[in-house]
Amino acid sequence: MILRVAVQMDPIEAVNIVGDSSFALMLAGQARGHELWHYDVRTLAYDTNGAAGSRLTVWAAPVTVQPVEGDHYTLGEHRLIDLATDIDVVLMRQDPPFDLGYITGTHLLERLAGQTLVVNDPVSVRNAPEKVMVLDYARFMPPTFVARRIEDVRAFSERNPGDLVVKPLHGNGGKAVFRIPADGSNLGALVEMFQSTWPEPFMVQPFLPSVSEGDKRIVLVDGEFAGAINRKPGEGEFRSNLAVGGYAEAATLTPREEEICAAMGPELRRLGLVFVGIDVIGGEWLTEINVTSPTGIVAIDKFNGTDTGGLIFNAIERRHAAL
Repeated sequence: MILRVAVQMDPIEAVNIVGDSSFALMLAGQARGHELWHYDVRTLAYDTNGAAGSRLTVWAAPVTVQPVEGDHYTLGEHRLIDLATDIDVVLMRQDPPFDLGYITGTHLLERLAGQTLVVNDPVSVRNAPEKVMVLDYARFMPPTFVARRIEDVRAFSERNPGDLVVKPLHGNGGKAVFRIPADGSNLGALVEMFQSTWPEPFMVQPFLPSVSEGDKRIVLVDGEFAGAINRKPGEGEFRSNLAVGGYAEAATLTPREEEICAAMGPELRRLGLVFVGIDVIGGEWLTEINVTSPTGIVAIDKFNGTDTGGLIFNAIERRHAAL
């Protein structure tokens, strides 16, 4: 069955096709004959429409894609489409920040329930931001503290002597992740910066020296392990995110990582979180569960000769058939 797939994502002209997971998903869907549309979340519009019934519309264009740098897409004419009647599947793939705009988008897309399949499920995405959902699996995490007061952070530091890592609760791509030396010399200034920049609490954890061994991105598709890469910090960095200069290498799972995947897989499937990327440091410490716009499948497929995009569309097709 040919599906009409609308991809809610950032401007397609700016996509780095070499490593972009959204673009890889579009290629996978197109290869199966599915019809692709592209739209910006900012064009979502909801009309109660009186007695005729409500409508959720977007300003979208049909799109074809090809893996050719500088000539990777062709857009058709933009027009207003109804996401309930003109579309079978919405891929919610715009990058964070996970802010009120992002949350409002999930509230609107939630209204498609029972009509159009949204991947990942917008209710679950809203309720499971990366550094909050992971707290449900604290038994696999390093000591973790979420707070705003400097006094509370200092008390955590005393209980966990050594360097600390401080990061925004809703950040992405390794941005604004700081390492604090054991003497806490810049802790006060950094907490002041976080307090003035973000209204929400921030996350504090002990610095894990095992990050030098890698920060593994593990992808689960509908709750099942699909592949992994090990990301290592670049020269002069402690962050291993590819977006900040880290590099990837092939990886398999440790017994601990297999245990983590087995523990969360059924819950991810139940929540409609079809494409999830989890991060594990040093083969044992779970740090994030990425559900908003997970990445990593291009590198995974490059190293492993797999087709993760195809696996994701297998799950999408199964879920759509069950609507």
